[in-house]
Amino acid sequence: MDVTTSIREAILSGDFVPDQRLVEADLAEQHEVSRTAIREALGVLTGEGLVERVQNRGARVRAFTLAEAIEIAEVRRALESLCAAKAAERVSDEDIDVLRGLGAAMQEAVAAGDVLTYSAKNKELHALVRAVSGQGVAQNLIERLRGQSVRQQFRLAMKPGRPSVSVREHQSIIDAICARDAAAASAAMTTHLDSVIAAMRETDSDRRRL
Repeated sequence: MDVTTSIREAILSGDFVPDQRLVEADLAEQHEVSRTAIREALGVLTGEGLVERVQNRGARVRAFTLAEAIEIAEVRRALESLCAAKAAERVSDEDIDVLRGLGAAMQEAVAAGDVLTYSAKNKELHALVRAVSGQGVAQNLIERLRGQSVRQQFRLAMKPGRPSVSVREHQSIIDAICARDAAAASAAMTTHLDSVIAAMRETDSDRRRL
């Protein structure tokens, strides 16, 4: 794994938290590379919106406001709804088998209270829908947006009762794509991401009351 990918994954997984300083010397020692290589990696991640540079203080993990997170989700809603519709038009019988298998695995994870497995299968399902859609430009844009909002997504996955709501929404997406109903697939994806946005607002409101 190259150093840019390694730092990116550490940010996305939560090993590096929002506003945490990214010290070039420490990262260079950890990854056994030069500070120049670290500087280049941080430049790439700054371009992706995961890192920000603060004058006279170096680089740190970028923290997103609720308003920014909602804007990201709204853009994703448009792009992912397009991908869901296109996936319904292009889905093969083999794809349908995989989609139904993912739906079953997500149901099992929710029933078992296994939030981490559910979150992983959620990510896998969305990636498959994008792949089946054949919309390469949308896929690239969504991946960048996903990276910028992954921490908000993880907090939602941990919200009590959220997986039980989310799994029903995902099953509706799966059913529509497997029925090759493009309009229903787009609507189901839109409904799901509307629900995500509403849950983000609720989570922020709950946090503020604590």
